[in-house]
Amino acid sequence: MQTTLSERCLWLQTSPEPLLTYTALTHQEEAEVCVVGGGITGLSTALHLAEKGIKVILLEAGEIPSGGSGRNVGLVNAGLWIPPDDIVAALGEEQGERVNSVLGGAPSKVFDLIERHAIACDATRTGTLHLGHNAKGCQALERRLEQLQKRDAPVSLLTGKACEQITGTTQIHAALLDKRAGTINPCAYTRGLARAATKLGATLYCHSAVTGIERQGERWRVLAQSGSVTANRVVMATNAYTEDDWNQVRKHFFTGHYYQLASEPLTGEAAGAILPERQGAWDTRTVLSSIRRDKDGRLLLGSLGKGEGKPKAYLTRWADTIQKHYFPALGSVQWEYTWTGKIAFTPDHTLRVFEPAPGILAATGYNGRGVTTGTVVGEGFAHYIAEGDDSLLPLPLSQPKPIKARPLWSCAYEGGFSLYHAGQCLRVLI
Repeated sequence: MQTTLSERCLWLQTSPEPLLTYTALTHQEEAEVCVVGGGITGLSTALHLAEKGIKVILLEAGEIPSGGSGRNVGLVNAGLWIPPDDIVAALGEEQGERVNSVLGGAPSKVFDLIERHAIACDATRTGTLHLGHNAKGCQALERRLEQLQKRDAPVSLLTGKACEQITGTTQIHAALLDKRAGTINPCAYTRGLARAATKLGATLYCHSAVTGIERQGERWRVLAQSGSVTANRVVMATNAYTEDDWNQVRKHFFTGHYYQLASEPLTGEAAGAILPERQGAWDTRTVLSSIRRDKDGRLLLGSLGKGEGKPKAYLTRWADTIQKHYFPALGSVQWEYTWTGKIAFTPDHTLRVFEPAPGILAATGYNGRGVTTGTVVGEGFAHYIAEGDDSLLPLPLSQPKPIKARPLWSCAYEGGFSLYHAGQCLRVLI
């Protein structure tokens, strides 16, 4: 009986970047820009603004990080989740290819920041693997390969012995290797961005939840629990953790979840064969499973859906089923950590970058690609504020329509995920 599983986020426990203490806002401040939200998007915005000498104050409701920026899988992915041609079909050729180009180059932006600011986040640059779990999945990878190669992306499709060696399993028939990508400890990356931003002159306040925004002449006053910031521009970087009704970002996504489990550190020949080059991976299932290793050799498995509130026996049953399917040579695995993060979904699986009101910028709908998307959106916001040019953003600023029936979307997704996982536990969908 496995009894060591606890609801703790592995990344927060093992981050090489220490938790830094930031005081709460208790007075009135003025700045050129106020950033709301201390995740990757907000911190990237603050860092790039500070690099340009622009006075910026960031307000975070909890610690850094307390949301999805520290709780995701830690994949430094290129592009969006959907294939490049589908992005073009959804957005049109000009905007679609802009997204493909900007987000295709996003991993290099992440790794450049890590190097320039000496962020200790256990970064790897050996790529990511998209795993074809059946014939239909392999066909989808072939189509994706053709589309990416048409855009000169450094990708290759591995099959046969090469596929088995790089994945460590015989259950995957093809693996799409994207050499642009890699992995990080996302909590450490986020903390490193905060450290770098403050070193450059940005002011960060934690435990300073924003309660509203009001117009003051040509400027905006951002109200917090015990203080306020008056600024020319405001950047709303709350994404999937937007909760307040006054925050317009809330209307432009519906909430999803992603849970993960991490094993005890694994050693031995069977463990060493699993992802030996430390790529992050995910499969082509309808409800995907992610697979990766951490710096200590743990096996991490994750999937779409909410783990919080579910019995630990249910979670370990699911993880055992996936592990035994892909890596039976491991035998029984002891699971130590489980945690859940939120995802901001949109119906068309593409992000939204917009101006809810003059002087306010916002972004949401990263659809599970927050590490890279948040990094480049932050850089793009800073460039737009400084230069009046939005060309570094994945999409031009727009005025999208709010998403209708958001709670129904969320319920439908979560219900579908739970049924799929139940089928996996019963070995109906393996």
